[in-house]
Amino acid sequence: MPVHADRRVLVGRETFDDAGVFVLRDDLALVQTVDFFAPIVDDPYTFGQIAAANALSDVFAMGGEPLTALAIVGFPAGKLPPAVLSDILRGGQDKVHEAGAVLIGGHSIIDEELNFGLSVTGQAHP
Repeated sequence: MPVHADRRVLVGRETFDDAGVFVLRDDLALVQTVDFFAPIVDDPYTFGQIAAANALSDVFAMGGEPLTALAIVGFPAGKLPPAVLSDILRGGQDKVHEAGAVLIGGHSIIDEELNFGLSVTGQAHP
């Protein structure tokens, strides 16, 4: 895909970083990321925490402060009880709050496999 250069983009897709950085003002930039994956542990609450920490860490790696997060869920309806999803979301939300950010919504789909993660928006000084 062709790259459309924009002077406001400090870190874009060409660097293969896990987060992008977009300058809003001389003293303020947005840091944005999205990260999700299949479970790597058996406990749903712990999985939610791990997935959230992983997404949040992309913002921290850019020197940013996480502000908001959106949950991203692929859930195999009928294969797992709804309590599993509740526990995953609770673990993710707890980790988001621990980082000082707010979970403001998200999106879910019915999928063959369970997946969870976050899109996180943060701020940083450019």
